[in-house]
Amino acid sequence: MENFLKKVAYLKGYADGLDINEKTDEGKLLKKIIEVIDEMADVVSDLDAEQGELIEQVESIDEDLAELESVFYGDDEDDDDEDDDLDYFEIECPNCKETVYIDDDFLDDDSPIICPNCDQEIELDFSCDGDCDCGHGHDDKQD
Repeated sequence: MENFLKKVAYLKGYADGLDINEKTDEGKLLKKIIEVIDEMADVVSDLDAEQGELIEQVESIDEDLAELESVFYGDDEDDDDEDDDLDYFEIECPNCKETVYIDDDFLDDDSPIICPNCDQEIELDFSCDGDCDCGHGHDDKQD
């Protein structure tokens, strides 16, 4: 950024040293171009400073969030162990075809299962078609 500001300052000094006649159209144009470049350099410099401040703020927020996540969720290693203890199964919603995870304890309740994606009721069919691995002895009867 400093290099850019130095180049603009050099152009301004160089143009002043040329003793450009501002009464000609070309002289007026050249002076205006240098003024615009100088204003652009100021704006870019301000933006660069503001971006630096934003980066510092975002990094600070990121650190604070990481600390809160650590306090709230605990260590990542503990999360893996907790997932092993969960009893759930996944099904495909017949309406929207999205995967839905259902807790085994939810099946004990007689309330309907509502898909969180499409808000439609999911009908569960627990009957066997003989081509499953449910433990009902289908393999013995297929001979």
